Amino acid sequence: MAGVGVVVALAAEAGVLAGRRLRPGMVERLEAGVLVQLCGMGPAAAAAAAQALADAGASALAVFGVAGALDPGFAPGTLLCPAQIVAEDGDHYAVDSAWRFRLAGRLGESLSDRTLLTVRLPLLTPQAKAEAQRRFDAVAVDMESAAVAGVARSRGLPLLVLRAIADGAGDSIPGPLADAIDRWGRARPLAVAAALLRQPPMLLRLPRLAGTMNRATVALRSAIRASGADLAYGPASHLANEANQAVRE
Repeated sequence: MAGVGVVVALAAEAGVLAGRRLRPGMVERLEAGVLVQLCGMGPAAAAAAAQALADAGASALAVFGVAGALDPGFAPGTLLCPAQIVAEDGDHYAVDSAWRFRLAGRLGESLSDRTLLTVRLPLLTPQAKAEAQRRFDAVAVDMESAAVAGVARSRGLPLLVLRAIADGAGDSIPGPLADAIDRWGRARPLAVAAALLRQPPMLLRLPRLAGTMNRATVALRSAIRASGADLAYGPASHLANEANQAVRE
């Protein structure tokens, strides 16, 4: 078997993890036997990627990238490594607690373990986010983790999710701008220009949205520098963590 298989939805997330561009829809190999697939947004794409990684020999599955905050206390750039993922249908999935502990040790900080919600369609308004928080008691939301968790459960593989908060609970994302982004999170310039021509005030929101995404990306890049692309899964990461802990003691 290979090492961990990592599912990433967005091209920007993949660039942080791999340090280079990845080909969408292809299983690619990074250092230390890490497998990764850039799948695009949504549960169906994430489930297909997780299956492909498992078929390629991954011995564990992980989800890496950004999420939206549901809890107002989670600011952009906050790292979340949930102990539990909940789907919209109410199914709950647990992550591997030992793996999560190793990652926290490598990062040298206390990672939030609060619940992450996975939805099929993005939550674009503060009102939608607040309703989701009340209904599911989750602190953040994404569109992929529950789907990957379902594959991990069916294949008997350990699971980890590492997310950085991009948009805050009070941030809104204009629908026309969301529609101008492709499934890999890349702006379609003509569609963006058309949306701004139709609704010029949206231009004022772009700096805020770009800034929060940048804070999330910085946090993810720092995490990868500390943990490696395998997110502290492999034996080398485990031994390094024990050595660091011994030095601190």
